[in-house]
This record gives sequence, C-alpha cells and structure tokens, in this order.
Amino acid sequence: MTIGIGDWSDYLSAEREKDYFRSLYTFLNNRINKDIYPPRGSWFKAFEYSSFESTKVIILGQDPYHGVGQAEGLSFSVPKGVVIPPSLRNIYKELEEDDVDFTNPEHGNLISWAQQGVLLLNSVLTVEKNTPAAHANQGWELFTDQVINLLNDNKDHLVFILWGAYANKKSELIDSNKHLILSAPHPSPFSAHKGFFGCKHFSETNHYLKSSKQQTIDWSIPL
Repeated sequence: MTIGIGDWSDYLSAEREKDYFRSLYTFLNNRINKDIYPPRGSWFKAFEYSSFESTKVIILGQDPYHGVGQAEGLSFSVPKGVVIPPSLRNIYKELEEDDVDFTNPEHGNLISWAQQGVLLLNSVLTVEKNTPAAHANQGWELFTDQVINLLNDNKDHLVFILWGAYANKKSELIDSNKHLILSAPHPSPFSAHKGFFGCKHFSETNHYLKSSKQQTIDWSIPL
C-alpha cells in the first residue's frame, strides 16, 4: 500500500520494508473480519492533505474514534453529518474563548485545517468497533514516531500540539530548541477542566508562526 502521496512517500516508503511494518500488516490482515476504523483507504489520510513540505503544525491524537462512522483518518476530526464527539466539542469551546477568529460550525470536519499544513496525526492509525486501543502496540507507534522524527530532524519552526499524558510523552522526540511544543491536558470531558480550557494553544500557534515568518492558520471552519 502506498503511504501518503507526494513528498511524504519519499520519506516514508522505506518503512513498508521494515519488519515491524510487515508484522503490522499481517496483524491487520488477520483482523479483516473485524470492523476496523477508519476504512482501509483512509488509514493514511492525514498525509494526503498536508504534504511534508507544507506541514507546520502537528496535532497529535492517540487512536481513532471507535464509533460507527466517526473515524476518517484525521485526529479529532469526524465527517460532516456525524455527531461531534465530546473532545472536539471542548476543542471548539476553547477556540471560542481564544483570541482567534472562530464560529462553531456545528460539524466536526477539520479538513480545512489539514489543507493549511496542520498534520492531524493519531499515534495509532486504526482501531476496532467499540474497542479503544484495540490496535495499540502492534507497530503503528513505531511508524508514527518515525513521522515525528522525520519532521523534527528535517524541518525548523514547527508547532507540536500535545494534549493529554499520552501525547505529552512524545515531547521526548522533539527538539524544543528548533520547534515549539504546546502541552496541555486532554480535551476530553474527564480532563478538559484541568488545564485544557484556557491553554490558548491556537493563538499561541499563530503568534509563533508569525514570529518565524510563516503563514498563520485560519482556525475558522467553513460551515
């Protein structure tokens, strides 16, 4: 299977030949009778909208939504017409309070962010119906850690947005002298009130991008 398109394939195609990746695909093929989300054609969707060259912000999630019709290959995003998950509703609440232009779009599709160079990356790229973390520790983490390593090593002045204890651990892979790391509790209803609300990560991101002479992100989402 092709990993990503355009310049991503130049960086990531070699991963397909590694033992861990072959083992991962064996695992996935052996689960073919299960309901795996997102659909196979969307496993690498995050790399279709934001090229390696254009990526300037990374929002790291843990694994895809495990409800029917929710996961589409972009962290925190759901297709239009799907009920907005609680974590994303809290992200929207923070956007409304932050110093950025944002109006609640009443849908959860974040493709407009991805098209501006925001890599919406889950650490694990597949899951099974109603079974969170079903595909953890099968190889996906090795692959997505390599994505982080490639971005960290080959680019400058990126913004890594890490929400929750799991994502915060990825800061060990990132050179804070080259990039901006923004950390906060996860936006889920269980932890958003512990420091996610009020983090102002969206305006902080744009201040940093502007200071490094990059185009800022339009966080408003088309209705």
